[in-house]
Amino acid sequence: MATVELTKENFDQTVSENDFILIDFWASWCGPCRQFAPVYDAASERHDDLVFAKVDTEAQQELAAAFEIRSIPTLMIVRDNVAVFSQPGALPETALEDVIGQARALDMDEVRKSVAEADANNASGAAEA
Repeated sequence: MATVELTKENFDQTVSENDFILIDFWASWCGPCRQFAPVYDAASERHDDLVFAKVDTEAQQELAAAFEIRSIPTLMIVRDNVAVFSQPGALPETALEDVIGQARALDMDEVRKSVAEADANNASGAAEA
């Protein structure tokens, strides 16, 4: 499956319409990004049930800033509108496959419950401050 180019115009719609999306934050001048690209593309061919997307951090600086991307490449995985993984650095094929497997195995009900608890704790901490 070909990768989808994400922009600020199509980002929200793409993420909300797909329950499992991998996002590669990259730039054309970045050597590690160029190394990671064929690994990422090959994984997209093996996992045609998942959406593989790319964000060109040079062209989409607002998106990169919104996700606080400080180093590229950065891989992010979003399941059910929840970012479940984010890590900078070019992953080798075996590590990428492992991360995809772990993300597939997540119990999203538990993840949402943990996120809700963290949000509640943050809200109560802010109220006390």
